[in-house]
Amino acid sequence: QVHLVESGGGLVQPGGSLRLSCSASGYIFSNYAMGWFRQAPGKEREFVAGIHWNGVTTNYVESVKGRFTVSRNNAKATVFLQMNSLEPEDTAVYYCAKGRKWRDSSDSQTYDYWGQGTQVTVSS
Repeated sequence: QVHLVESGGGLVQPGGSLRLSCSASGYIFSNYAMGWFRQAPGKEREFVAGIHWNGVTTNYVESVKGRFTVSRNNAKATVFLQMNSLEPEDTAVYYCAKGRKWRDSSDSQTYDYWGQGTQVTVSS
């Protein structure tokens, strides 16, 4: 049974940093891409970042490029999202998701399992 558990969210001031983690179990983690999505109140869920199975190729939504970094540790079945220079617009519930294939995508339909989410609030 696939389980994804996010952690690391919280309240941070603008300009601050947070590191989200997503621990995976129940499947061969290294065979599949992973993605991070977020959903702010009143808005649709949006793709934030994705990483291929081997961690070499990553993709980001334009609004977080240069500020966020996605990485993975296949030996520990964990994917990370390092978030720097946080802005109030980054406030949302952040979800990690397991890809259906080895390569990531910004399309949420290409992910088949989701974590429960972790709240990130950027406010002074």
